[in-house]
Amino acid sequence: MPIRDRAFAHASLRTIAAAALVAVSATASAANLGFLNNTPITYMKQRDLQALNKAAQIALNTKQDGESLDWNNEGTGNTVPINGTVTPQETFESGGLKCRKVTLVAHAKGQTQTWIPTACKQSDGTWKLKKQ
Repeated sequence: MPIRDRAFAHASLRTIAAAALVAVSATASAANLGFLNNTPITYMKQRDLQALNKAAQIALNTKQDGESLDWNNEGTGNTVPINGTVTPQETFESGGLKCRKVTLVAHAKGQTQTWIPTACKQSDGTWKLKKQ
């Protein structure tokens, strides 16, 4: 895997993992966030997040706006099957960088979860999630 691809995957993994940790700890500490229980993110392990990040990298680099890429966690070692789609949306320029909203969908145990972050392509060719 080229260095820039690994850098994107690593940065994306950290961002999504941080969001997952916030979601899980929020679930544990706040009763009003109980709706997050049993959502796909709670079943995801590091290798599942890596599979999602790999799919996001491929989709951001190869798919047109509105065109989806399927992904799944086969081969990650997780006993919970997780799958979904990555769909780049709304390509635009921000601060001289090419940016795209991307819809990430995950399905696990009959539940569906969707995230819509924005990623911008850096001058070195890597995609970095933009702070919302």
